Amino acid sequence: MIRIDPSITPESLRGAVDRLFEASAGKIFAIERRWSPQLGSPVVTVAGRYAPRGWTEWTQGFRFGSAILQFEATGDRQALSVGRDGTLRHMARHVSHVGVHDHGFNNVSTYGNLYRLAKSGAIHAGEGELQLYEMALRVSGAVQAARWTSLPAGLGYIYSFNGPHSLFCDTIRSLRILGLSHSLGHSLMGENDRSHSLLGRLLQHAETTARFNVYFGEGRDRYDVRGRVAHESIFNTNDGTYRCPSTQQGYSPFSTWTRGLAWILCGYAEQLEYLDALPERELGAFGGRAAVLGRFVRVARATADFYIEQTPSDGVPYWDTGAPGLEALGSYLDRPADPHNDREPVDSSAAAIAAQGLIRLGHHLSGGRQARAGARYTAAGLTIARTILGEPYLSTSPRHEGLLLHTVYHRPNGWDYVPRGRKVPCGESSMWGDYHARELALMLKRMMDQRPYHTFFGS
Repeated sequence: MIRIDPSITPESLRGAVDRLFEASAGKIFAIERRWSPQLGSPVVTVAGRYAPRGWTEWTQGFRFGSAILQFEATGDRQALSVGRDGTLRHMARHVSHVGVHDHGFNNVSTYGNLYRLAKSGAIHAGEGELQLYEMALRVSGAVQAARWTSLPAGLGYIYSFNGPHSLFCDTIRSLRILGLSHSLGHSLMGENDRSHSLLGRLLQHAETTARFNVYFGEGRDRYDVRGRVAHESIFNTNDGTYRCPSTQQGYSPFSTWTRGLAWILCGYAEQLEYLDALPERELGAFGGRAAVLGRFVRVARATADFYIEQTPSDGVPYWDTGAPGLEALGSYLDRPADPHNDREPVDSSAAAIAAQGLIRLGHHLSGGRQARAGARYTAAGLTIARTILGEPYLSTSPRHEGLLLHTVYHRPNGWDYVPRGRKVPCGESSMWGDYHARELALMLKRMMDQRPYHTFFGS
């Protein structure tokens, strides 16, 4: 269980945040110097050098988005050029990509960040450039929402690249692109010119995910533990019947893949912020503000509590709560995670994602009747941040292209590099882990400077 430090403050992490961005710049430019588009997208490091791996090009937006975040944190114009030019040259195909559930990852990290900075005046963008960003976000949201499986009782979901039967928990973070597109006045046009509300699909997908991918300790099955998350839910597409939990990257459908848990925690927390900012009239058709926000709070708190309870004391989880080698580690939840153990790898990328989610959830709850719980979640997020912004997780060596060490991609498939002399993956980075470490550090920087931290829909 995480040993939460209630005395920690964002200001106490200033030195660690500065060190992260000092190390970050050289790594961004090192990748830019040697990477060729013919290689595909960088995904994970192998012996300290980024390499492609994989399923789809779902990490390309994190590469250019990292450079944009670097500029936002430091004012580095060279980093802005890398992010902006890379977006304009390489990201258009992701806007119209009909075969993936990852639009929130690729397009919010690039077009979304640039649009946010341009609207706030942090960067200069001419009217044509601003309209390009708007068009990309509008279209991306509609394309993502069109990848849709309808279910009975008004439910439905954006289906994964596995096909119409498959609902992934991580798609919750692609709801950002639906929200941005909706807020720009867009909708999905279908057969016979029928208009589909993107806000409606956002809420339908979130409710379906909450019902089938998240557990609440209500006896749904023998493994129903409050806050547990299934990576994938499987449906019979002939009649919409739910069939079973499944997983692609976790150990078992009945254990919890911890990065999937972190995606849920962060995804519902950031949507709470977005939905709370919408006018009441927009939520009236979906039960009203209180009902909508109450549901999202319930999911976010359940997964936050599970993360805190099922993670080692320093806030970095092992890759799956049911990984078979954990038993040999003894009381592993009562001490800091050991990234160099010989049984099971840790996943620091899950920690970076979860820390952001905990801080956002804590901030949302801070002004109401759940303020005490909010303070606890914020302190948990800061505790995790303190861990991953220091050794052995932050990579400051210029010889390593990664920023956040000890992340894991796909343990069941064996896609992660195992160093010579070791038995499990360790010491490597991932493009999503590096991006979310930077995004977390940017949040902390805003907080320590007593400025509102950034949201996907605002400054």
